[in-house]
Amino acid sequence: MRSSATLAGLLESFFTQRLMNQRQASPHTISSYRDTFRLLLQFARQRLHKSPARLEFEEIDAPLVAAFLNDLEKGRGISVRSRNLRLTAIRSFFQYAAYEEPSHAAQIQRVLAIPGKRHTRALVHFLSRPEIDALLAAPDQHTWFGRRDHALILVAVQTGLRLSELTGLQRHDVALGTGAHVRCVGKGRKERCTPLARTTVAVLTAWLHEPPKHRTEMLFPNAAGGRLSSDSVADLLAKHVTLACKSCPSLQKKHVTPHVLRHSMAMGLLQAGVDRAVIALWLGHESVETTQIYLEANLAMKEEIMAKTKPPDGKPGRYRPGDELLAFLQNL
Repeated sequence: MRSSATLAGLLESFFTQRLMNQRQASPHTISSYRDTFRLLLQFARQRLHKSPARLEFEEIDAPLVAAFLNDLEKGRGISVRSRNLRLTAIRSFFQYAAYEEPSHAAQIQRVLAIPGKRHTRALVHFLSRPEIDALLAAPDQHTWFGRRDHALILVAVQTGLRLSELTGLQRHDVALGTGAHVRCVGKGRKERCTPLARTTVAVLTAWLHEPPKHRTEMLFPNAAGGRLSSDSVADLLAKHVTLACKSCPSLQKKHVTPHVLRHSMAMGLLQAGVDRAVIALWLGHESVETTQIYLEANLAMKEEIMAKTKPPDGKPGRYRPGDELLAFLQNL
């Protein structure tokens, strides 16, 4: 590729040749990278007053990228984690450009040198068993939507599937005979099977006996028979959490998201004494170390450890005022 190539040409070859053909990146990765560059091009158009199709590669330099990342944090209010994910997409593009445009090596190195921001890792949030039971009881199972939502939430908290895995399930992915399980293709295109409990099998059996809307093959379709979006799942979950708060007030203090249901499953396994390697296998984690976050958040296990140790001796001190009047007032 010539050194005078436009940014549009480089971006097109990056997505079509590098991501799709060479790396065969997943649709989720391509979608995330696409959104990153859509935001970057909109920011560059405002800053440089040029349409994205007319931008040259050398105009996307380190100061512009740094300003874009700062604007994401301050203007759009995204988290540091999301900011770092956007930076990862930009770095991937510039690593590709380093081979296609060696004449811009200095510019590329300055962009690649932009560091990711460090951030505080919060403890993972999860639901207790009473909170899960209240949430499962919230959907009105006299309606089609209520039965769908109940089945979806039950599968989520029992299997620990990721949101994308859950919404992508089709009817043929569920096996309800001997060795009942659900099959999905997860992160990194890894296919895995997750066993189903008897209660989940009973609910899914009744759900699959219902005529599907619009003859769809989706296990949990939307009203039009298509795939549920992430926003739709978040909305229906928020609606049922609001109802569940009436019977379980502790839910009011928790921000319940679809991923919290996955954390709840993992924490339940950990509290039952399941080995971390098995939990990582169940959840489809790449590394056992990923499950460390559940150990850090498990206060009950830490209390058990503390009960097995001898605490250091300590005696409480008492405040003694040095003035007679203060002593009088203190003892009133």
